[in-house]
Amino acid sequence: MSEALEIAYANAIVSATGRVVSEVGAQAIMLSEAAVPDIEHLMQAIAPETKLLVIHRKGEVSRLPESDRIRYLRIPDFRLTRMDQIKMATVLAFTQGMLEAGDTFVALSGISGKPLDTMVVMCVGQEYELFDSVDQPKLTEHVRRVVFQRVLNIALELANEGREGKPVGAIFVIGSPRELQKYVEQHIINPFHGYEENHRNILDDQMRNTVKEFSAIDGAFIIKGNGVIVSAGTTLRPDISGEGLPRGLGARHAAAAAISASTRSIAITVSESTGSVRLWRRGKMIIEIEKAAPGPMGSA
Repeated sequence: MSEALEIAYANAIVSATGRVVSEVGAQAIMLSEAAVPDIEHLMQAIAPETKLLVIHRKGEVSRLPESDRIRYLRIPDFRLTRMDQIKMATVLAFTQGMLEAGDTFVALSGISGKPLDTMVVMCVGQEYELFDSVDQPKLTEHVRRVVFQRVLNIALELANEGREGKPVGAIFVIGSPRELQKYVEQHIINPFHGYEENHRNILDDQMRNTVKEFSAIDGAFIIKGNGVIVSAGTTLRPDISGEGLPRGLGARHAAAAAISASTRSIAITVSESTGSVRLWRRGKMIIEIEKAAPGPMGSA
């Protein structure tokens, strides 16, 4: 397809976006900044109260000033499919309070470096159970948003990079140590034991490589909602049977599903075999971000 035709298709999607937003009553448009050749055209096509959630990668130049209406979603610079790019941005938008349960939004995306070619209409709370907080407090009530984002970023880095060129698997459990203590056992020496809390917080950039090194140890990382790493190499012993949990899971994913069903914790797993990153809550997989095949970022 010629570049001129790609741009023509993108402009047609932008022109149609205003009509779709109006007809579905969307509160926001989520878009990949690099994929929209003429953002001003888009803003003219939508109502003034419609928010723009701009997916932004490191190194990209922001064309619009951030404001109450225009918010930037800075996602990790990893190879993601179109839908996984939208999933990732949606999680970040929700954890940062840009989207609320029940909000409808229109997502625009495309292959990195190319004009947009995809439009998706989504309702927060229907696609991902992360946004449906029945029987649990909202994510941000017991886990800091920035902690959740940091752990998710590290999981994605492990999935994409591995350690020393080799794939690794990992499990991170974020929640209350007091609530988790009866479901975990420490069968190896805890490498984080004895250190001051401010020296073992996952928000400390120096902890990033430390966590990656210890990811080679069998077992889970237990992390407080404020980011303090409680332990590594921890065995999960959730008090729940496999009934009601997803079928066909390996031991790591079954443990993550079960611990999230037994407690208010959030579990994030990295699959050693596929590189997929999965989020677990209330015993269910709420999001799966697959490791994309080699090719342009944002491609299907």
